[in-house]
Amino acid sequence: MPALSTTAQEQLFRAARTHHHFLTTPLPAGTAEALYDLTRWAPTAFNAAPARFVFIESAAAKEKLCLALSAGNVAQTMAAPLTVIVAIDRQFFDQLPTLFPAFDARPLYANNPELAARAALQNASMQAAYLIMAARSLGLDCGPMTGFDVQKLDQLFFPEGHWSANILINIGHGDSAALYPRGPRLPFAQACRIL
Repeated sequence: MPALSTTAQEQLFRAARTHHHFLTTPLPAGTAEALYDLTRWAPTAFNAAPARFVFIESAAAKEKLCLALSAGNVAQTMAAPLTVIVAIDRQFFDQLPTLFPAFDARPLYANNPELAARAALQNASMQAAYLIMAARSLGLDCGPMTGFDVQKLDQLFFPEGHWSANILINIGHGDSAALYPRGPRLPFAQACRIL
């Protein structure tokens, strides 16, 4: 597989920013489907794919979502044309016979709630990151958020109890004029080891 161009790497990583202000530019029809189609191919343990994605576009759904948000996240969420609730399916292992037919991995998680909860959180969080990269690859900007009341959001959107919110991601065309100064990153020598 050939390396991506420097331009593509810049778009996905170095030049990409977390956006808190969005332009009123609407997203093309089919954006949610395009985002999921890219995200679903990225790896998870046992191909379990425990994340579930709720794409919030309508004003009514946004108003409902705002009931669970921290005050500082309301304006940016209302301005973004799309907000995605990346949820965790607590019963993700029920899909393993279909998603991972190599052997019966379902009992590994069905019989070990602690292992299942850890695997679900780890892999659904990776899937949230994959969604961000998918959005950037489509020329969109993101503002991921964890500032919300999980219990309240779950009551509002997932009353059946099998899904639980993990991360929210605002998606649209960010207002670059409103970006905060970019924060530093740790250098290799401080963040990494080669053994």
